Amino acid sequence: MKTLLSTLLLLLASTTFAQRVVIIGLDGLSSEGFRAAKHPNIDALFAKGTITLSNRPVMPSVTLPNWTSHLTGQGPEEHGITANNWTLANHPLKAIEVDQDGYSPSIFKVLKDQKRNAKAAFYYNWAELINPINQKYIDEVSFEKGDRYQDNYAKALAFIEQNKNQPSLVFLYSVHTDHAGHNHKWMSPEYISSIEEADNAIGGLVDKLKQAKLFDDTYFLLITDHGGIGSGHGGVSMAEMQTPWAITGQKIRNLGLTDSFISRNKNTAAVLAYIFGLRELPKSWTAILPKQIFK
Repeated sequence: MKTLLSTLLLLLASTTFAQRVVIIGLDGLSSEGFRAAKHPNIDALFAKGTITLSNRPVMPSVTLPNWTSHLTGQGPEEHGITANNWTLANHPLKAIEVDQDGYSPSIFKVLKDQKRNAKAAFYYNWAELINPINQKYIDEVSFEKGDRYQDNYAKALAFIEQNKNQPSLVFLYSVHTDHAGHNHKWMSPEYISSIEEADNAIGGLVDKLKQAKLFDDTYFLLITDHGGIGSGHGGVSMAEMQTPWAITGQKIRNLGLTDSFISRNKNTAAVLAYIFGLRELPKSWTAILPKQIFK
């Protein structure tokens, strides 16, 4: 499987080089919630791209294992993050592969190793999220307290503008959607409102990128970690284990809303590697590239 993925990336990468990729991460965004909420800006952003509502998280349907899977191309059995309290100094399950500092190799490391002029940024508002990622491969890291994310959106825009001539990967995350589910229950009016609030922020970012003429050569992904049921998650119900996953960009096919490919959280890293033309992948990555989404 590893040889097949590496060969496919080698054959296709020469025609798919990105100037930049913006990953929009909304924690706890269920497919059920996505269907119920109004999100005109997200709809417009991905209107010429591909979106599925049958994406599968890794198990357990818990935050840190799933975001780590997105960014490392592995499942918990491989990267070793099985709970939210994981730290580099204290964890029971060893990763299959680690870098010189003890971290499982992320897409940020792969990007920096193979494109020395590339820039990377990581914006977040849930403190534990950064723990499994080696920050030496990220140029700008910004944490915003108290479920706030507006300053990080502004910082992301500034980072993109400052690095407009370099390949860049921007991870722009907010936990406020997940906390709305925990505090008010998934599918509550407050939870739906949190999705719609995020949609407004996304629309503002896109408008500013268009004004700066930085939209057309940007790939966008919308990803999440898990859904939820009642006031929690971590189980195997479809409400927890079915989420949206969306992508748009110059080399992305316009498949619209589709179930035509298998989408899993850990495949995100393979998609990013392909977009950037990265040919050598860590041996521990078990991500599968959904080649159907590319032109």
